[in-house]
Amino acid sequence: MADWKKRGVFVAFGITAMLLGLASRRYGSSLPNFVAENAGDAFWTALVYCGISFCVPNAKTVTRAAMTLAFAYTIEITQLYHAPWIESIRETTLGGLVLGFHFVWVDLLRYAVGVLFSVAVETAAKRAWDGSEGN
Repeated sequence: MADWKKRGVFVAFGITAMLLGLASRRYGSSLPNFVAENAGDAFWTALVYCGISFCVPNAKTVTRAAMTLAFAYTIEITQLYHAPWIESIRETTLGGLVLGFHFVWVDLLRYAVGVLFSVAVETAAKRAWDGSEGN
């Protein structure tokens, strides 16, 4: 598949992940508790995976997955740091969504699930495209 097509797929999947993540936060009271508590972080990580995949679409899947986890874990670890300048960034809507507020161990697991979900979706999509190319 051409790079521009790959990038388009990652943009579409990224937008979907972003919307689902935001919806899980906005409408969390209408969702099962397990979904409301965990989906936002997993979808945030899926969005990061798509962003990295957009930038390096020809990198191996495992490389993009590792880059995503490294980024997500770094962001989580920075939540232990509370200097005034970074807190002022976190007070903005975008800063709060990207940087988060408090370090939570379980978020590391949620990020791993988000990466695994992203890899599974990508793998399934590749299989579907490869199977339909001759038709």
